[in-house]
Amino acid sequence: MTKKEKKLDENAEENKTYTQEDIDAYQTALNDAQAVAEQYLEDLQRERASFANYKRRIDQDNLMVAEIELGKSINLFLPVIDDLERALKNRPESMECNAWVDGVELILQKLRNTMAKHNVEALDIEPGDDFDPNFQEALTHEDSKDYSDGQVIEVVQTGYKLKDRIIRPACVRVAK
Repeated sequence: MTKKEKKLDENAEENKTYTQEDIDAYQTALNDAQAVAEQYLEDLQRERASFANYKRRIDQDNLMVAEIELGKSINLFLPVIDDLERALKNRPESMECNAWVDGVELILQKLRNTMAKHNVEALDIEPGDDFDPNFQEALTHEDSKDYSDGQVIEVVQTGYKLKDRIIRPACVRVAK
């Protein structure tokens, strides 16, 4: 099309008169197009929200899996801590072993500090506390003059938690 022909088409379009039926048809087509656009926008917003929820859920699941795996890894070292604590309870009396005892205490402290950095804490259970099966495992139920029914007599093995999750319950002797 030449420039002259384009100019003639434009002039013809400008001079064209529209009937009310034409205007109504254009208005209906415009309304339909706007409705479709609004529906597409709603669908897009819904999908974005769904994806954001999915991403948040995946991040939470990954964090939970990481904590579970950390708990499993830490469980591998808990017997070592138990052995070091037992060794320190039965420390030799001779002065020659003081350097050895100090070294064992430093190793134990280093392990505890490392665990604390990863939000691992020992359960704080003392003799006389009430037995709680959510945090403790009863090894024995014994008659006791000093403790009433359901109280902890002795903590046999320390329990640990990672944040709010128990990774190993405390093993205790309980009065009956």
